[in-house]
Amino acid sequence: MFENYKVFKYEFAGRPLVVETGKMAGLANGSVLIRYGETVILACATASSKPREGIDFLPLSVDFEERLYSVGRIPGGYLKREGRPSEKAILTSRVIDRPIRPLFPKDLRNDVNISMTVLSVDYDCSPEIAGMVGASIALAISDIPWNGPIGGVFVGMVDGKFVMNPNAAQREVSTLELTVAATEKKVVMIEAGAKEISDDDMYVAILLAHEEIKKLIAFINTIIAEVGKPKFEYPSCEVDPELYEKIKEMCIDDIRVALDTDDKNVRDERMQPIYDRVYAEFDEGDPANHIALDEILYKVQKYVVRRWLLDDGKRVDGRRLDQIRPLAAEVGLFKRTHGSGMFTRGQTQVMTIATLGPISDMQMLDGIDEEESKRYMHHYNMPGYSTGEAKASRSPGRREIGHGALAERSLVPVLPDVEEFPYAIRLVSEVISSNGSTSQASVCGSTLALMDAGVPIKAPVAGISCGLITEGERWMTMLDIQGLEDFYGDMDFKVAGTHKGITSIQMDLKIDGLTPEIIREALEVTHKGRDYIIDEVILKAIDKPRDHVSEFAPKMTTMKIDVEKIRDVIGTGGKVIQKIVADTGAKIDIEDDGTVYISAVEQSSIDEAKRTIEGIVFEPEIGAIYTGKVTRILPIGAFVEFAPGKEGMVHISKLDKKRVEKVEDVCSVGDEMTVKYLGTDEKNRINLSRKDAL
Repeated sequence: MFENYKVFKYEFAGRPLVVETGKMAGLANGSVLIRYGETVILACATASSKPREGIDFLPLSVDFEERLYSVGRIPGGYLKREGRPSEKAILTSRVIDRPIRPLFPKDLRNDVNISMTVLSVDYDCSPEIAGMVGASIALAISDIPWNGPIGGVFVGMVDGKFVMNPNAAQREVSTLELTVAATEKKVVMIEAGAKEISDDDMYVAILLAHEEIKKLIAFINTIIAEVGKPKFEYPSCEVDPELYEKIKEMCIDDIRVALDTDDKNVRDERMQPIYDRVYAEFDEGDPANHIALDEILYKVQKYVVRRWLLDDGKRVDGRRLDQIRPLAAEVGLFKRTHGSGMFTRGQTQVMTIATLGPISDMQMLDGIDEEESKRYMHHYNMPGYSTGEAKASRSPGRREIGHGALAERSLVPVLPDVEEFPYAIRLVSEVISSNGSTSQASVCGSTLALMDAGVPIKAPVAGISCGLITEGERWMTMLDIQGLEDFYGDMDFKVAGTHKGITSIQMDLKIDGLTPEIIREALEVTHKGRDYIIDEVILKAIDKPRDHVSEFAPKMTTMKIDVEKIRDVIGTGGKVIQKIVADTGAKIDIEDDGTVYISAVEQSSIDEAKRTIEGIVFEPEIGAIYTGKVTRILPIGAFVEFAPGKEGMVHISKLDKKRVEKVEDVCSVGDEMTVKYLGTDEKNRINLSRKDAL
């Protein structure tokens, strides 16, 4: 039945990679089943037969579809089916989109969809890497025009040594999480998180990854040679060259004047009459013609900006290529929030607010990987007013989720362990003005907010971006790109880190890849940039984390109890712990290992709750001497609380070495009394003796 079914095998980083074609999803333009170890992904590439009306860009969608059956789990929630993609799935889609997108023809406007469905997960074999490889092969063997293939690899660093596609145990102890995608000749995507790794180590890791990818691409090329389809013809959406030259000649001088400013609003105001003049002279009333005019004006502006950079070393705002825009930083903006910081770089401005909560406030995750919860959450919002647009607020899109995750990844390596700082931490970065690299501004603002909140971070983290302009063999980088340079340039190379080393990288690219020389320079210039920001801006706003949390933040303490005592603290149906919470006003969370987290706004509530729990779990030793307070007096003896929540009776015969006629002759309620613990009787009542403690 499956006469076109073929199987291709390869050993990828020490584990079997099996590619099956011709059996599944035969109606897609290209499809493959990828088996990497026991991880299985179905990757399909489809394209529309013709462009939609009025499209002036490549409508590419990349979807990494998690299925919880792949890890033997039923989805949580009422509907019991997968709904909105998890953040991890969205981030994986973005990681795969970035290296694929630049390799499509610039004049292609057909809808293209890449879909990767996760069917089975082997935690030792990354589904993200399997998905990237599957997407590349599905596209490469399809009839969709594309200048691939690419390959991808994950690099870890264990005990100072680089590991290609580390297994689950190795990832757990790795100080590096680096994903690299590349063609045979150039690197097209870098995504990294690291525990302050050096520039040199990162550079070596990227080059080693590329060498591994070259071998993988040789394998993919054998598949293309055997089952690849001829690429289909498509109507080119390139603008009319004659019309382009006419408009360029008519308005290039005015565009040079319009773009020559460091103020985005001024630039937009200057450009509007130019657009109006071009529309008035060349617009024929056809929507397609209007789109073509916009495309031409975009190209003329791009031509001006790139010529300035390549020929004159001139930036639109007059800066040197290695110069950062004016910087400012503030902390403690709001009284009632737990921590806040605002970072300004040129016309980019991000305000980050920190909130501290009990450990129970951590986020529970429902995805296909092994991580079930996270204590640190970072969210990023970019409303319309930040770019001067009048648009309604909406739920966060892929870009917002991606930028929040990048800032989160940048800061995780410097956060204190939960034992040192037993809080759940949420940061929200509000972009209030945007003109280039808001994600890295949010890293800087977040460092400020964490320090203001009293989070004892190991070192301040700053982020900065590096741009690129290329022409043939010529290229140049520029530090701290603003929006226009990002829009018309070839690269946005974002690096965050401390003085010591890199904590994250994310690279967006519009060309067919980077050479090692460009990567090396980007690492060097961004390191200098983040060092400057840390020393001259962040540490001058706040030189170290505050030594206390806000008066409005919950206070927190931890204690350890015997796991056998957990049931005593919780009580039947939770009655005991609920009573402690009601009596003290504290919030109490108990882990399976016996770690108890107690939080409250008032320290006195924490102290009372802790004392109560200590009493419940306290085990006195027979013969030990304790000092307590008399709580009740009866004719037959006195009750003494000798430990929190532990009360026993000193019989009248045990009150003194001499005969006692009345208990009141020896003690009163509230008196301190030193007693000896004698054990319990047949009814489990605690017996104490003052006489034997004298």
